[in-house]
Amino acid sequence: MTQDLTLLGLESSCDDTAAAVVRYSEGQPPEILSSVVVGQTDLHAAFGGVVPEIAARAHAEKMDLCVEKALAESSLTLRDMDAIAVTAGPGLIGGVLSGVMCAKGLSAGSGIPLVGVNHLAGHALTPRLTDQVPFPYLMLLVSGGHCQFLIVHGPDEFTRIGGTIDDAPGEAFDKTARLLGLPQPGGPSVENAAKTGNPKTHHMPRPLLDRVGCDMSFSGLKTAILRARDDVVSAKGGLTPQDQSDLAAGFQAAVVDVLAEKTRRALDQYLALEPQTPTIAVAGGVAANSAVRDALMSVAAAHDTAFLAPPLGLCTDNAAMIAWAGIERLLAQLPFDDMSLSARPRWPLDTTSPSMLGSGKKGAKA
Repeated sequence: MTQDLTLLGLESSCDDTAAAVVRYSEGQPPEILSSVVVGQTDLHAAFGGVVPEIAARAHAEKMDLCVEKALAESSLTLRDMDAIAVTAGPGLIGGVLSGVMCAKGLSAGSGIPLVGVNHLAGHALTPRLTDQVPFPYLMLLVSGGHCQFLIVHGPDEFTRIGGTIDDAPGEAFDKTARLLGLPQPGGPSVENAAKTGNPKTHHMPRPLLDRVGCDMSFSGLKTAILRARDDVVSAKGGLTPQDQSDLAAGFQAAVVDVLAEKTRRALDQYLALEPQTPTIAVAGGVAANSAVRDALMSVAAAHDTAFLAPPLGLCTDNAAMIAWAGIERLLAQLPFDDMSLSARPRWPLDTTSPSMLGSGKKGAKA
């Protein structure tokens, strides 16, 4: 495999339709030649969350336009691509299928090879795209649908050492925003409200801190917020903006404390491997939260470990990370995919560890 690669990446796992062109030249940092992301916030605003059918239709309508724009912004054509990398899972099946079918069509029509990418691997390998971090490093992948600690050994080798046993923190942020009457997406709304709130006004539980290991739970926080909100509404007849801020601050402080403590434990396990360049990285939409970043940065500093958080535009879903994950696979001489590539709603990175969230006909969730 040549060491000079240019890939087109496609991403459609949730509610962002994205296409990007990334180039790798041996001995040089990777270049993001273009990155196009079309969000769907307005389409789902009236429903308080992502509606899978609406998301799938929007992906089908926008994906080809995103590809066209990404190629135009890179000043390249499809024929200049060495391969097409596409998110093949996990995610909302309709959205994933839209991206996979688009990629298959482009591949069949152009003869350009196809590379199916695990969406989580895209996030987990982002530190390699932005900072060329050497293996192994510790990754906290924290988003709307996922939360897990991974030791990243290579482009296709991940060891999960902990994760959520129920809701992901991003989902908890979104549901907390709905409970408090804050707009979606919930993460930025709760973070913004918390800035003027007192986190000590309403004490929230810190789930699983009394249990050894790195597993987490965020479902109970939603119940705690619901009860605290109902207590305020019962006493006052409603929520004032300050009440919203205090509740948001209490919730966010609990999430930060849990993530910080579990990160300390994960770092202890990771550092036992004696990596030459100890590094912890964070990725996913919740990685954009400044309070979370600050807490994790402090934990890393206390362990004399480098801390890395990608630019905000690469924390949330994007296609540059998918193109880069495809490049990593090709550099490792992993095989191309063909027209039998299927969309997978479930696709754990660490297939050797027991499922955390249960399994069914479609396989392990995480």
